[in-house]
Amino acid sequence: MSLRFIFLIVGFGIAAAILISVRMLWIKFRRQVRRLGYPSPGAYLRAAPRSDEEKRDAVNLALKGLVICLLGLVFPPFLLIGVFPFFYGARKVAWASMGLGLVDDADQPGT
Repeated sequence: MSLRFIFLIVGFGIAAAILISVRMLWIKFRRQVRRLGYPSPGAYLRAAPRSDEEKRDAVNLALKGLVICLLGLVFPPFLLIGVFPFFYGARKVAWASMGLGLVDDADQPGT
């Protein structure tokens, strides 16, 4: 066997492991969103955090995104994946720190 073939097999193995991990994290995220009472992950990401559990989840989401972005410094494709959870998590943390989770935008007339 040539060295190039071995690197190809290892590369495919790493790529498959990453795809499986991302899929498992997405399934876990969807279950958590449903448990919190949101109809879809998009609705959860758009909403300001209402409870302490949602605030903790927002911080976890921001930190996971930050870690994935830092991995992106070593493996550039991770940077593209990590930007999204970092943005949404940091936005939710900012809203919670400003007290914006007390009133939902959907309840406001004219928004």
